[in-house]
This record gives sequence, C-alpha cells and structure tokens, in this order.
Amino acid sequence: MSITGVTAYLPPTLVTDQAVEARITGYTPRPGAIGKLSGVRTRHRADPGDQASDLAVHAADKLLHGLGVAPGELDLIVFAAAAQDVVEPATAHIVAAKLGARCPVFDVKNACNSFLNGVQVAEAFIRGGQYRRILVCSGETGSRVARWSVADRAQFADSLAGYTLSDAGAAMVLETSLRPGIFYRDFTADSSSWHVSSIPGSGCAETHDPRRDGYIRGDGRALLESVAGHLRPQLDRALAVTGLSREDFAVFCVHQVATPYLRALQEIADIPEEKLVVTIAEHGNVASCSIPLQLSLALESGRCGPGDKVAFIGLAGGTSIGIVFVEL
Repeated sequence: MSITGVTAYLPPTLVTDQAVEARITGYTPRPGAIGKLSGVRTRHRADPGDQASDLAVHAADKLLHGLGVAPGELDLIVFAAAAQDVVEPATAHIVAAKLGARCPVFDVKNACNSFLNGVQVAEAFIRGGQYRRILVCSGETGSRVARWSVADRAQFADSLAGYTLSDAGAAMVLETSLRPGIFYRDFTADSSSWHVSSIPGSGCAETHDPRRDGYIRGDGRALLESVAGHLRPQLDRALAVTGLSREDFAVFCVHQVATPYLRALQEIADIPEEKLVVTIAEHGNVASCSIPLQLSLALESGRCGPGDKVAFIGLAGGTSIGIVFVEL
C-alpha cells in the first residue's frame, strides 16, 4: 500500500493580522496581540461562494490530473474534514458529483485529525482487499467560525483560536502497491477533555442559537495540557516498536495551531527543529489539511522523496492524538 500522491489547495486571498483585528467589534485587542499570541501572520480565505466541497475538489482535481487518474478510476472517496457543506447528505457525495465520480463515498469527521483518520480508514480498506485506489480529501472553511463581535477580553481569549483559522483543501490518493507505505499507526484519545475546544452550534445536545454558538471557542492552554501528557509516551512507544530513532525520519509533519504550541510540543516530543515543516505563520491553522499541506510542501521542496520515512503527528480537539509512520 502506498501514497501515490498528495497536494493542497490554498485560496489566493490572504488576510493579515491587522485586517483580522480591524474586523473585531465590541472589544478592541491591543494592536499586534493576535500575532504575538499565535505566531500567525497571514491566513487564507476562500471565496464567499466556495464551500468545503469546492476546496476539496480544487485539490483533488489538481492531484488526479497530475497522476493521470480519471475520477471514474477511483474505488472510494473519503471526505475527511472538520467542515461540511450540509448536515446531510455526506459532503463526500457533493465532492463526487463535482468530480464526476461514481464510486462509493462517505465522510470521516474528527476535528483536526479528520484527514489522518481518513487515511487510517483508507489503509485498512486497501490492506483488506476491498478497494484498490482511494481518494481521501478535505476542505476546511475555518474562517467562517470566527467570532467577530466580542463583548470583552475574556470572550476575546475564548475566541482566539478562530482568528488563526485558515481555509484550505487537500487531497491524497492511496492504492495497492508492493512498496511499504504506511508501516505504523497508533491513535489515542482523552475524551474527558472534549469540552476544552468546541463549536457548539448546529448540534442537537442542546438548543443552540447559531448566531451565538456557531463559533469556535476553547481554552488553548487546557488543550495543550491534555495533549502534552500523552504525546511523548506515545511517540516513544512508536519508535521503540519500529526500532527507529527520530533521526531516521526526513520530516515530521505535526499539526499546527499556533507557534507557541508547536514549539512546546516540539520540546515535549523531542523532535529536531530542522525536521519540522513549519506552516503556521504563513498559512495559519488549516485544521485537517495541516498534515497533507506539510507533506506536499516537503515533497515540492525536496526535503523528502521516494524511500524516505516521514512521521505524521495529528492532534485534535476531543482530545485525539494520531501517530503514523510512512515510507514514501
């Protein structure tokens, strides 16, 4: 089983910290506060008429054309994102219709680990012999869940994550192969921390007002603490099981929500700085598109290539951690 190709789509419209701060009403943050707290300088914004499916299709079209694969040659499409076009049906149906594909489809949803879990599912299907070629794709419209009307400093802090979010699309094709491909995978969760970061609107657990509750909110420090206690042991276990060291990997693709958190996690997990693919400052938090974006950029720049080992480290609200080792 191998990863045949990967790509990302980044909408050309860029939004600076200054533009974000100027849009916030009700409470005026100190100039430069968002950049100082998050390390994000610019983020991407999709066109108003583009939905999550459109961003996924932009990436998938580019990838399939590059690989010379027609949509009709896909055996399965998995749409794996935090965002969705509609509650029902699965956004994967909309992606397939726009691509002109006629294969089975479904969605996988697990916050920022959605794409990595989509890859996990695709690998299992391929190794089980049910499908030979699978498209995993994502479209994230995180800019649309930012709260722009803020009452006070406390609500600004609660809403900070939304100001780092960026829009993006990503696509990956996996298929049967004699190459090793994914050779290790391990996923864990600390679900007692599910409330630390959430978008409560549109759910049915309570009666919500989408105008009030359709925004991301959370405690970044608590989320970091939830992840920090599990990441190092999980990574050390992965290396012990495979008999590898950190130096054996060309790059580590680590989900990135803010520069201070990335640096903290790098230190906790003892990841060599030169092996990171840092995207957060220039591209913002692209949610589930983070890992495929990093892999795509690393391949394009020559930082990794055929035969190299790459580590994916997924982190998501909930809280979830996923570690996947791949030989390209």
